[in-house]
Amino acid sequence: MSKKHLTDVKFDSFGFTPEITKGVQEAGFSQCTPIQAEAIPIALDGQDVAGQAQTGTGKTAAFLLVAFQHLLTHPEKEGRRPNQPRALMLAPTRELAVQIHDDAKLLGKHTGLKLGLVFGGTGYEQQRRQLEEGVDILIGTPGRLIDYFKQKVYDLKAIQVIVLDEADRMFDLGFIKDIRYMLRRCPPPPERLGMLFSATLSYRVKELAYEHMNNPESVTVQDDKITADNVVQTCYMIGNDEKISLLIGLLRHMEANRTIVFVNTKRGADLVWGFLQGNGFGAAVLSGDVPQKKRLSLLKQFQSGELPVLVATDVAARGLHIPDVTHVINYDLPEDAEDYVHRIGRTARAGASGDAISFACETFSFSLPEIEDYLGHKLPMERVSTDFLAEIDPKSRVRVDRPRRDGGRKGGRRHSPRKGHSNRSRSKPRR
Repeated sequence: MSKKHLTDVKFDSFGFTPEITKGVQEAGFSQCTPIQAEAIPIALDGQDVAGQAQTGTGKTAAFLLVAFQHLLTHPEKEGRRPNQPRALMLAPTRELAVQIHDDAKLLGKHTGLKLGLVFGGTGYEQQRRQLEEGVDILIGTPGRLIDYFKQKVYDLKAIQVIVLDEADRMFDLGFIKDIRYMLRRCPPPPERLGMLFSATLSYRVKELAYEHMNNPESVTVQDDKITADNVVQTCYMIGNDEKISLLIGLLRHMEANRTIVFVNTKRGADLVWGFLQGNGFGAAVLSGDVPQKKRLSLLKQFQSGELPVLVATDVAARGLHIPDVTHVINYDLPEDAEDYVHRIGRTARAGASGDAISFACETFSFSLPEIEDYLGHKLPMERVSTDFLAEIDPKSRVRVDRPRRDGGRKGGRRHSPRKGHSNRSRSKPRR
């Protein structure tokens, strides 16, 4: 991995407690990224921070380390009960909440602070018992957190640290009323440390920060660049009927052992998965209707390299840190320019390099001018070589196995996009 993204500032210069320092060293962290170097000292001085940086630049470690330090060096509220957490960390998606929790376990393993994780889709009673027994740091998504709060399973009166991660995504997903509901039930801003991080500090995000934080100091690390330098972007003008041929042809010609293919709809994801599966590529679908346990299992298989291709809707576009993603392919151009940036941000993370390939087809090419305006430059266009157009038998598509309304199953060559990948998951793209 490249170290060009690191600064000369070292973590041991911040005066963290020995418990935190040990966790940092065991995680292999030595030098800070720019957002860490700028945001950590401000927050350690007790000043609220509203930070902006490209995705994958170390924001999570920044706010976790500061939160640990604050809780270890400031006494808890007198008379605090076990079901009154001391820190609240809010994330827009289940996957991001899980990632924050995993990073917190790694970096904070020697602190003695008890972590709690709450998100929808699974483990309702287990998560409830966890809160009743008590946690120091509560990490979760707004919906289920509010559910338990209204049931009086816990309260927020002893909160000393608040973190909002991916704040712009909170607006996109319609969570902002829930966020304000929770923040108003915490101690007032002067009595707590607040940290807000976002890929973009839009007007509405800044308004949220100044409404619910204590005069936060803005930290922007972006160099006026929307996307990372190490992402090689390419675009192909292609007809709708040639997209599958081009996708499979490209995968056969490149070393793409960890590739995310983005589509705009669940139906499109099933179609792409079916042709990949039927043409020798181990793949799985990650979309909003995949059960939470299965979704986390698929991500682990993809992260481990067992599963080479992930077909995803925008549920996976933000907040996920998956190391060493080699290629992002926009099979469908997104209809929102910011989504393009977040999609291709899944590769070339933390100084690594990667490729972002986009298909401008008849259906979604209307998004191209808006994306280029947002980026401030034209996407490099490549000619579609006949060498990259694979010959695909329409009958090779594996169709999703879905039950009929009468309880039976439709005939034909059908498999589940969550289960069917296992027989081919170790297949590698042909060169």
